[in-house]
Amino acid sequence: MLEIKNLTKTFNPGTVNEKVALRDISLTLKDGDFVTVIGGNGAGKSTLLNAISGVWKPDCGHIIIDGVDITAMPEYKRAKFLGRVFQDPMMGTAADMQIDENLALAKRRGQRRGLAWGIRAAERAEYRKLLADLDLGLESRLTSKVGLLSGGQRQAVTLLMASLNQPKLLLLDEHTAALDPKTAAKVLEITDRIVTDARLTTLMITHNMKDAIAHGNRLIMMHEGRIIVDVEGEEKQKLTVEDLLGLFSRASGKEFASDRAMLS
Repeated sequence: MLEIKNLTKTFNPGTVNEKVALRDISLTLKDGDFVTVIGGNGAGKSTLLNAISGVWKPDCGHIIIDGVDITAMPEYKRAKFLGRVFQDPMMGTAADMQIDENLALAKRRGQRRGLAWGIRAAERAEYRKLLADLDLGLESRLTSKVGLLSGGQRQAVTLLMASLNQPKLLLLDEHTAALDPKTAAKVLEITDRIVTDARLTTLMITHNMKDAIAHGNRLIMMHEGRIIVDVEGEEKQKLTVEDLLGLFSRASGKEFASDRAMLS
């Protein structure tokens, strides 16, 4: 479903601020893979997601989604392949619009625009059911402005919007980092359910080692623009934080330096 070939990205080349963010990365995700991505600051995690999304144009390499090479495709065109949830709960939704209006915008993403854009009764019934499945009491608040929701509620709605049309690839960019632990756990529970039920191929960046181990069927760790650890299946299920730290040290020759990742 996703194939990345020899992807390289350098920011500010030839200057004192030169930064190699991605170093010849290659990665393949099968249909339905749920991959968690972890690494310290500057490891290249968000740069990788931004390259897939089209925010950055890679210096070289290829990005292929479901057999389509999107490397040179502009961001607005590749959006039909992707769903994305950001770290900031304020992103991904229109705060001054109602919940049902936000969901309707997501539902119509990629469709030709016409005059018949009103929300039909059958649509509202569908949105009410989807919101009820979140178990956050939002099914009775369809006409509430999204800006009035809590961070966790808003992130759950954003997740629902990103997955509504079952994208080829779902990108989760530390989407629970701004939430308190209890709310983050609830959003991750919702994430697991949505990804599993729809069999969405998913890349989830997280700063939390325990979450990286507990969620998904595969884990990759990045360091200095490279993938240095890649475990899946039974090997991943048996991992502990100590095991992951050991894998990092052996692969990089360094100690893992992110207290935030280890202590979360």
